[in-house]
Amino acid sequence: MSAPTRYSTTAISLHWLIALLICVAFAMGLYMTGIPGITPQKLKLFSWHKWIGVTIFGFVVLRVLWRALHPVPALPISMPRWQQQAAHAGHGLLYVLMIIVPLTGYFYSAAAGIPVVYLGVFEMPMLIAKNKELQDILGSVHAWLNYFMAAVVVMHVLAALKHHWVDKDGTLAKMLPFLK
Repeated sequence: MSAPTRYSTTAISLHWLIALLICVAFAMGLYMTGIPGITPQKLKLFSWHKWIGVTIFGFVVLRVLWRALHPVPALPISMPRWQQQAAHAGHGLLYVLMIIVPLTGYFYSAAAGIPVVYLGVFEMPMLIAKNKELQDILGSVHAWLNYFMAAVVVMHVLAALKHHWVDKDGTLAKMLPFLK
């Protein structure tokens, strides 16, 4: 099967939906952790943040399955080999982070002894026991992985814009249907 010239509608939809949810979760995480004390507003934001994280995880699993079963567009032949390798490494790193970040958040909540109740209805299983030391470690790991993912996302966006405006090689148009 030959490589398509652009991503499928499903791949594009999952990409942008996950990107939007990650941005919302990241901004919400920054905001809610800056609220002093324990307030009803902060507790509500923590719940929403967890729900978004679980949703991201689910969509990422779907995206990984979709990608495994559907070919992706080839990189431009004009792209130097080191950039092709960097693109593959960057995408791989993003997939790993999109899986690990929600998992660290889930385990952080479990280590704190606070169940994740998805959408306020479905209580997710507590796979680890309450553990203050692990809670502290996972809280830091979750936060730092989020900052790392934000940096990787910025690099991803900058690379896409470089390919669109400098290289003019059509790379960004494969993910944005309205570009030609």
